[in-house]
Amino acid sequence: MPNTAKLTLVTIEGEGLRFSATTGSQQSTLLDSGAGMIAPSPVEMLLVSLAACHAMDVISILRKKRQRVTAYELDARGDRCEDHPKRYTNIEIVHRLTGHDLAPEAIARAIELSHTRYCSVQACLSPEITVTNRFEIVSAGEAARTGD
Repeated sequence: MPNTAKLTLVTIEGEGLRFSATTGSQQSTLLDSGAGMIAPSPVEMLLVSLAACHAMDVISILRKKRQRVTAYELDARGDRCEDHPKRYTNIEIVHRLTGHDLAPEAIARAIELSHTRYCSVQACLSPEITVTNRFEIVSAGEAARTGD
């Protein structure tokens, strides 16, 4: 898949900042900023991209480890500077997994491998941005357990 992107301004009239983006794989999405937003902003998409990259790595690793994950969701939260550029300073990703007999050690290792080795989006971020991952396990008939 080619590593390209083409952006086209959609809001020609007025003050809108809405762009249509098409990637080299011919996938399209909208990016938006300003009044009347109908799509994520570029900075929000960065947070989504980071969380999705980690999620895809982690679930792939857990499948190889034969962990029986039945549901997986992530919550990502980022703190930003108040002054321009309003970059992220800290990002926290919470991995919430449901499954059968999930091993906390396997999850922790999968997250570590994604964070330090496999996640391309993570590797593109400035080292000044602190990214913290933690996880919660939810099993049938069992209270949630957490791991940092």
